[in-house]
Amino acid sequence: PIVISVPDITNTEAVVTTVMNMRKARDYASPEGQVHVFEMGEGGPAAELHVLVQPGLAPARQGAGAVHHVAFRAPDQETLHQWTARLAEFRLPSSGEVERYYFRSLYFREPNGILFEIATDGPGFTADEPLETLGESLALPPFLEPKRASIEAGLKPLK
Repeated sequence: PIVISVPDITNTEAVVTTVMNMRKARDYASPEGQVHVFEMGEGGPAAELHVLVQPGLAPARQGAGAVHHVAFRAPDQETLHQWTARLAEFRLPSSGEVERYYFRSLYFREPNGILFEIATDGPGFTADEPLETLGESLALPPFLEPKRASIEAGLKPLK
Protein backbone atom coordinates (compact mmCIF):
# COMPACT_ATOMS: atom_id res chain seq x y z
CA PRO A 1 0.00 0.00 0.00
CA ILE A 2 0.89 3.65 -0.30
CA VAL A 3 1.29 5.41 3.07
CA ILE A 4 1.17 9.18 3.48
CA SER A 5 1.17 11.29 6.64
CA VAL A 6 -1.00 14.39 7.02
CA PRO A 7 -1.78 16.73 9.91
CA ASP A 8 -5.52 16.76 9.11
CA ILE A 9 -7.59 14.13 7.28
CA THR A 10 -10.66 16.24 6.49
CA ASN A 11 -9.74 17.78 3.14
CA THR A 12 -7.50 14.91 2.06
CA GLU A 13 -10.40 12.50 2.61
CA ALA A 14 -12.66 14.75 0.53
CA VAL A 15 -10.19 14.72 -2.37
CA VAL A 16 -9.49 10.99 -2.36
CA THR A 17 -13.16 10.02 -2.02
CA THR A 18 -14.99 12.72 -3.98
CA VAL A 19 -12.43 13.55 -6.67
CA MET A 20 -10.47 10.29 -6.96
CA ASN A 21 -13.40 7.93 -6.31
CA MET A 22 -11.68 5.92 -3.57
CA ARG A 23 -13.72 4.13 -0.93
CA LYS A 24 -13.08 4.34 2.80
CA ALA A 25 -12.23 0.75 3.73
CA ARG A 26 -11.29 0.85 7.41
CA ASP A 27 -9.37 2.65 10.14
CA TYR A 28 -6.75 1.33 12.51
CA ALA A 29 -4.54 2.69 15.25
CA SER A 30 -0.77 2.71 14.87
CA PRO A 31 1.88 3.88 17.35
CA GLU A 32 2.23 7.08 15.30
CA GLY A 33 -1.50 7.86 15.13
CA GLN A 34 -4.82 6.93 13.53
CA VAL A 35 -4.62 5.46 10.01
CA HIS A 36 -7.47 5.75 7.51
CA VAL A 37 -7.44 3.24 4.64
CA PHE A 38 -8.93 4.06 1.24
CA GLU A 39 -9.33 1.54 -1.59
CA MET A 40 -9.13 1.95 -5.35
CA GLY A 41 -10.57 -0.36 -7.98
CA GLU A 42 -11.06 -3.87 -6.65
CA GLY A 43 -9.06 -3.13 -3.50
CA GLY A 44 -6.35 -5.23 -1.94
CA PRO A 45 -2.89 -4.20 -0.70
CA ALA A 46 -1.72 -2.96 -4.13
CA ALA A 47 -4.79 -0.71 -4.40
CA GLU A 48 -4.80 0.92 -0.97
CA LEU A 49 -3.89 4.37 0.27
CA HIS A 50 -3.15 4.50 4.01
CA VAL A 51 -3.40 8.02 5.44
CA LEU A 52 -1.69 8.44 8.81
CA VAL A 53 -3.00 11.44 10.75
CA GLN A 54 -0.31 13.24 12.75
CA PRO A 55 -1.67 16.52 14.17
CA GLY A 56 1.03 19.16 14.26
CA LEU A 57 2.88 17.69 11.29
CA ALA A 58 4.45 20.40 9.14
CA PRO A 59 3.05 20.82 5.61
CA ALA A 60 4.64 18.63 2.94
CA ARG A 61 7.79 20.04 1.39
CA GLN A 62 10.49 18.81 -0.91
CA GLY A 63 14.01 18.08 0.24
CA ALA A 64 16.32 15.46 1.67
CA GLY A 65 14.43 12.64 3.34
CA ALA A 66 11.11 13.54 1.74
CA VAL A 67 9.11 11.61 -0.83
CA HIS A 68 8.71 13.69 -4.00
CA HIS A 69 5.30 12.37 -5.06
CA VAL A 70 2.79 9.54 -4.94
CA ALA A 71 1.89 8.03 -8.32
CA PHE A 72 -1.40 6.52 -9.45
CA ARG A 73 -1.92 4.80 -12.80
CA ALA A 74 -4.16 5.58 -15.72
CA PRO A 75 -4.32 2.80 -18.32
CA ASP A 76 -4.25 5.13 -21.32
CA GLN A 77 -4.19 8.70 -22.56
CA GLU A 78 -7.98 8.92 -22.85
CA THR A 79 -8.29 8.10 -19.14
CA LEU A 80 -5.66 10.75 -18.38
CA HIS A 81 -7.73 13.29 -20.35
CA GLN A 82 -10.72 12.35 -18.17
CA TRP A 83 -8.65 12.97 -15.03
CA THR A 84 -7.57 16.35 -16.39
CA ALA A 85 -11.21 17.30 -16.90
CA ARG A 86 -12.18 15.95 -13.47
CA LEU A 87 -9.56 18.02 -11.66
CA ALA A 88 -10.72 21.10 -13.56
CA GLU A 89 -14.34 20.29 -12.66
CA PHE A 90 -13.39 20.35 -8.97
CA ARG A 91 -11.21 23.43 -9.50
CA LEU A 92 -8.07 21.66 -8.34
CA PRO A 93 -4.99 23.31 -9.85
CA SER A 94 -2.84 20.89 -11.84
CA SER A 95 0.23 20.80 -14.04
CA GLY A 96 -1.82 19.97 -17.10
CA GLU A 97 -0.75 16.88 -19.02
CA VAL A 98 3.02 16.48 -19.21
CA GLU A 99 4.76 14.44 -21.94
CA ARG A 100 7.42 12.20 -20.38
CA TYR A 101 8.15 10.17 -23.55
CA TYR A 102 7.69 6.78 -21.83
CA PHE A 103 4.40 7.87 -20.28
CA ARG A 104 2.25 10.96 -19.80
CA SER A 105 1.58 12.53 -16.41
CA LEU A 106 -0.74 14.89 -14.61
CA TYR A 107 0.32 16.40 -11.28
CA PHE A 108 -1.68 18.06 -8.51
CA ARG A 109 -1.36 18.63 -4.79
CA GLU A 110 -3.78 17.27 -2.25
CA PRO A 111 -4.85 19.77 0.45
CA ASN A 112 -1.94 19.00 2.80
CA GLY A 113 0.59 19.72 0.03
CA ILE A 114 1.49 16.17 -1.01
CA LEU A 115 2.14 15.93 -4.75
CA PHE A 116 -0.03 13.35 -6.53
CA GLU A 117 0.78 12.11 -10.03
CA ILE A 118 -1.55 10.25 -12.37
CA ALA A 119 0.55 8.56 -15.07
CA THR A 120 -0.36 6.49 -18.12
CA ASP A 121 0.84 2.92 -18.57
CA GLY A 122 2.15 3.63 -22.04
CA PRO A 123 3.75 4.02 -24.37
CA GLY A 124 6.13 2.23 -21.97
CA PHE A 125 9.84 1.57 -21.74
CA THR A 126 9.85 -0.43 -24.96
CA ALA A 127 9.17 2.80 -26.88
CA ASP A 128 12.85 3.05 -27.80
CA GLU A 129 14.37 -0.40 -27.20
CA PRO A 130 13.21 -3.99 -27.63
CA LEU A 131 11.98 -5.95 -24.63
CA GLU A 132 14.75 -8.53 -25.13
CA THR A 133 17.48 -5.96 -24.41
CA LEU A 134 15.56 -3.70 -22.04
CA GLY A 135 17.83 -2.41 -19.29
CA GLU A 136 21.12 -3.57 -20.82
CA SER A 137 22.18 -0.01 -21.59
CA LEU A 138 21.12 3.43 -20.46
CA ALA A 139 18.14 4.59 -22.49
CA LEU A 140 17.14 8.22 -22.16
CA PRO A 141 14.13 10.09 -23.48
CA PRO A 142 15.00 12.50 -26.29
CA PHE A 143 14.76 15.57 -24.05
CA LEU A 144 17.59 14.20 -21.84
CA GLU A 145 19.92 13.02 -24.64
CA PRO A 146 21.82 16.35 -24.69
CA LYS A 147 22.73 15.70 -21.03
CA ARG A 148 23.79 12.05 -21.55
CA ALA A 149 27.49 12.60 -20.73
CA SER A 150 26.79 14.33 -17.42
CA ILE A 151 24.08 11.80 -16.48
CA GLU A 152 26.38 8.85 -17.21
CA ALA A 153 29.24 10.51 -15.29
CA GLY A 154 27.03 10.70 -12.21
CA LEU A 155 25.99 7.04 -12.22
CA LYS A 156 27.50 4.57 -9.79
CA PRO A 157 28.31 1.10 -11.16
CA LEU A 158 25.85 -1.67 -10.31
CA LYS A 159 27.34 -4.49 -8.28
